[in-house]
Amino acid sequence: MTQVQESTIHVTSADHTRAIGKALASTLRAGDVIMLNGPLGAGKTTLTQGIGQGLNVRGHVTSPTFTVSRIHPPLDEGGLALVHADAYRITDLDDLETVDLDSTTQDTVTVIEWGEGKTEQLSDDRLEIVIERAEGTAAGGDDEGTDAHLGRQTDAHCGCQADEAHIHAGRQADEADAHADGQTHHDVIDLEDIDSGERTLTFILHGTRWAGVLDDLDEKARALAGLDAPTTDLHEEVGSHRD
Repeated sequence: MTQVQESTIHVTSADHTRAIGKALASTLRAGDVIMLNGPLGAGKTTLTQGIGQGLNVRGHVTSPTFTVSRIHPPLDEGGLALVHADAYRITDLDDLETVDLDSTTQDTVTVIEWGEGKTEQLSDDRLEIVIERAEGTAAGGDDEGTDAHLGRQTDAHCGCQADEAHIHAGRQADEADAHADGQTHHDVIDLEDIDSGERTLTFILHGTRWAGVLDDLDEKARALAGLDAPTTDLHEEVGSHRD
């Protein structure tokens, strides 16, 4: 039986979402696996940008659609690298082994978008974050890029995509960033250009590793974003669940 804790935070803007990621980054350590779930335009890449800022990694964090997995080395000596993966095209264990995420997991912070039902085996002690738009908001685009989503479908036939997917060096990561930026100027669309940016983030903490990680998380994030104190308390549910 694995202990599972759920907590929910309401964010009010894209800057608030990034600040949550930045505040979370201060609690992270090597081997941490974070799975981000939510529909297109929910804010998965926006949250990852905040984590990257908090870890002070090299390269602009964009959706890793064209590369499946991208590594951002730390700029600080002794810092943590960020592996940012997109599991949208992963359909089975063979695909997951080809991407070879487990070879870097122990030494980095790994953030996986679209990983639900596919990448849970990477760690029993993992953090899942489900991002949902607040009722009444409507998205006219996607923070990960509408064009990028189309690329997921049209690029799926490329037989070389998985073999060349995992970037293991900072130079290659920077080149991939430039290539992705060159594909389309819609790679990352700021949530503030789409809707109000209001989101509900549900944190699902698997295992004992994450005990206390969410303490004062929103308070720290609001301070980073220059926001007022929240009007409602963080909602928490603690229980047991068999993975």
